Amino acid sequence: MFRTLLKTDALVIDDHSFPICYFEQRTLRGARRYSAEIMLAPGDRIILDDDSMTNLEARTRCLVPATLYSRMLAGPATAA
Repeated sequence: MFRTLLKTDALVIDDHSFPICYFEQRTLRGARRYSAEIMLAPGDRIILDDDSMTNLEARTRCLVPATLYSRMLAGPATAA
């Protein structure tokens, strides 16, 4: 199935800008699904999805800061 780019945006958190791409996709039954791909760093992305674009945008504004702050609390990742 194909995704259609609906819009691009950026979320600014603590003076850092994170680009966001919003997509629409049709399911096999013809329903619409929306997804957001947020680029935190090269090779580090968060992908969220929802049935509603409005809900997806709201979830993005809540979950991206929570993800970033929880990573800061966890400390730097170390290789095993």
